[in-house]
Amino acid sequence: MTTACPPAHFPLPALHATPLLRRSLTWAALAVAVFLAGCATTVTPDNSGTASPGGSASSSTGTSTHATGRNTPSGLPSYRLPSDVPLSAIGTAETQLPTVITLDAPADLWDRIRRGFAMPDLDGDLVRDREQWYATRPDYMQRMTERSSRYLFHIVEEIERRNMPMELALLPFIESAFNPQAVSSARAAGMWQFMPATGQSFDLKQNAFRDDRRDVLASTRAALDYLQQLYVRFGDWHLALAAYNWGQGNVNRAITNNQRAGKPTGYTDLTMPAETRQYVPKLQAVKNIMARPQDFNATLPLIGNHPFFDTVTLQRDMDVAVIATLAEVDEKDFRALNPSLRQPVVMAAGTPTVLLPWDNAVIFQRNLQSHTGMLASWTAWVVPTTMTVAQAAAKVGMSEAELRQVNNIPPRMQVRAGSSLLVPRTDKRSADVPLHVADNGQINFQPEVILRRTTVKARKGENLARLAQRYGVSAASAAGWNKLAVNASLKPGQSVVLMLPRRVTTSAPATATASASKRPVAKQAAAPATRKVAASASKPAKARAKAQSTTAKAKAAPASKTRVASNNSSGSKSNPRKN
Repeated sequence: MTTACPPAHFPLPALHATPLLRRSLTWAALAVAVFLAGCATTVTPDNSGTASPGGSASSSTGTSTHATGRNTPSGLPSYRLPSDVPLSAIGTAETQLPTVITLDAPADLWDRIRRGFAMPDLDGDLVRDREQWYATRPDYMQRMTERSSRYLFHIVEEIERRNMPMELALLPFIESAFNPQAVSSARAAGMWQFMPATGQSFDLKQNAFRDDRRDVLASTRAALDYLQQLYVRFGDWHLALAAYNWGQGNVNRAITNNQRAGKPTGYTDLTMPAETRQYVPKLQAVKNIMARPQDFNATLPLIGNHPFFDTVTLQRDMDVAVIATLAEVDEKDFRALNPSLRQPVVMAAGTPTVLLPWDNAVIFQRNLQSHTGMLASWTAWVVPTTMTVAQAAAKVGMSEAELRQVNNIPPRMQVRAGSSLLVPRTDKRSADVPLHVADNGQINFQPEVILRRTTVKARKGENLARLAQRYGVSAASAAGWNKLAVNASLKPGQSVVLMLPRRVTTSAPATATASASKRPVAKQAAAPATRKVAASASKPAKARAKAQSTTAKAKAAPASKTRVASNNSSGSKSNPRKN
């Protein structure tokens, strides 16, 4: 086939053209000539005949010569069949194309979650049972899903960023019903139910001022880190979830036991506690309800596919009440977004950011710029020495009752040195709380020692200081109690008043002389009883016998009590169900 091109007309150059113009026209004429040569190229269709298996190859032209005498490119084999081979009829076959991912934006957050489901489905009676349980409690489902509306968008964002299965966004429904203040009987806390030790291993701070196991951002980060770690270890999401609930060591031992017995090692094949056995079926049941709410007569609240809260950075310590006022939100709503806060003040060094509803974050920034009042009315005070609550309250200018209430101090407890107490700010305590206190502040207690007035006898050659040392009290205190000098000499048998703890007996301690320590205990305990018998010596014989019987019971009672105390102090734990 020959392609014809239209003729080209060029004006003849003028005789007075310059050399530059003549050179340009010459190049243009050459270009046109090349163009016309390309247009005149002839393409011959390939009508080659039957291929000859013995055809010889041409030398350097890159073509092969067949029996028909035509040259064809060597890289193109002939597909002509022999004339005696019949052609088969052309048929049709069904093909299965991959699912087309829609580019439409999700209608709401539930739609976005459904699109991200990636775990294999679990089916069985346990799943049906949990579906029935949730479906028959619409009020519970409503409360649970409404609580989730504050936190779910952030969790979905984090899961998508990590390319994890979206079923994990439903896990707080199983763990805590999306209640960040939930605490289990085993002391697991927060939306993701972290145990104290596990939380510490994932850098969740737990101190006197905050508990990051309840923090929305920190606990979500830690939970997804932990789940990823478990998936890498077990290679199966159902086993990873079982380990999240039961502990990775327990799951690993169950897998090892099945391997030794030649049994499968899947989630449904392992021997595990009933709680863990129902853990994944619960998640599957919630997944089924969220995927097809109409099949279970369930109504899901509308949750928009957009952020619920924004993060606001604090430069100074601020009272919770002040933040709520500046943001124009209720303090209860503020604490719902910041459930890790334990105190009425946010310490910027330890908690540099807080969460606020999206629109209120802008309001807070605007009102903060024009705010001229006090930002924080509370601060942290580190107790210098172990003291009673009354002594601590006097030092910080609070009543004992208020100090106990603010810091949740139980009765009959002293505050140990180094504890961090929340106290009002004053001119002397006006600086923000430093980082090491805000991040590590703890309150430690010890039982309050109740003293009682006790009269003891001095030994031969003792002075007041030695007697005070023998009973473990301060010589200065003993001098004050008796209005004597610290080194005052004492007569043998002289009575000295000491204030001794209730748990300390008036007998000499272990540092006493060997002769005193070898004194029979039975005789010491019998002394009061002997006086009682002597007093009743003038009574009739029956009365004396009754008195002696009473004396024997009195002697036996302390001994039995001593034995019980010894058994309890040995550290053995009794079974509470048997007591």
